[in-house]
Amino acid sequence: MHGMLLAREKFPDGILYTSQETHYSIFKAARYYRMECESIPTLPSGEIDYDILAEAIGNNRDRPVILNVNIGTTVKGAVDNLDRILRTLSRQQVPRERFYIHCDGALFALMMPFIEFAPEISFKKPIDSIAVSGHKMLGCPMPCGVALSRKEHVQQLEQHIDYLNSVDTTIMGSRNGQAALYLWYSLRKKGVAGIKRDVVHCMDTARYLRDKLKEIGLTASLNDLSSTVVLERPVDENLVKRWQLACEEDIAHVVVMPNVTKYKIDCFVDELKKCVEEHGRIEPVRPGSPLTKLSMPW
Repeated sequence: MHGMLLAREKFPDGILYTSQETHYSIFKAARYYRMECESIPTLPSGEIDYDILAEAIGNNRDRPVILNVNIGTTVKGAVDNLDRILRTLSRQQVPRERFYIHCDGALFALMMPFIEFAPEISFKKPIDSIAVSGHKMLGCPMPCGVALSRKEHVQQLEQHIDYLNSVDTTIMGSRNGQAALYLWYSLRKKGVAGIKRDVVHCMDTARYLRDKLKEIGLTASLNDLSSTVVLERPVDENLVKRWQLACEEDIAHVVVMPNVTKYKIDCFVDELKKCVEEHGRIEPVRPGSPLTKLSMPW
């Protein structure tokens, strides 16, 4: 919400472009701020379709561009290619002063710096803001996060509050001081080496889950830059509820976090195998459904 507000303040007549698989909070912010929003179709991997994005931008050359770049989508963990998006803007001849890029890095932006050969997301590149959650990878016990943006944008929202003798740049005003302490504690306790250990564990364990699912004959996929494994939705809703699987149409996903062990995965896969043997499988209900896309080479 903070990134979208800064973008709208900079470009009141701008058009927000974001992929169809973007987290609903971006669309909610666009609605709250009355921003015109174009939802761009995605590739089978869950990334934004870069060709359709280029076409959409080209159809609105007289309007500033506001772009939300996903650093890990909700369902498939897809990472939009920032460099390719920047090349798209260059080919469409959109000058730097006519676009604003927000990076939604809720979960994965904190993981990506520790993954070999992952692309760099940095203010060295022409991005304008990024948001990262504290209650996901760092495990803070309440929803919280950090929003970083260029100072020139934040200054547009500054208000001096007399009785606080301070400048406010936030949406809510008040913030949870305990959340900041938990973030500090987690960072100090784990350190860079500890976070890297967690990330390597998540990535290795996610690959283990994907392979175990394929061993029992289920379709499963995993993006290279993700710890989110996408699989066929189990028929047995009791299993879905017991394992707290997040489902969308005919697919489900498992977000592998540091608490997930190979033993837990083995238990889940064994139960899933029995479910398939007893209840069968959900067949793709229509061409182009999420399940049919799982067979694509991600």
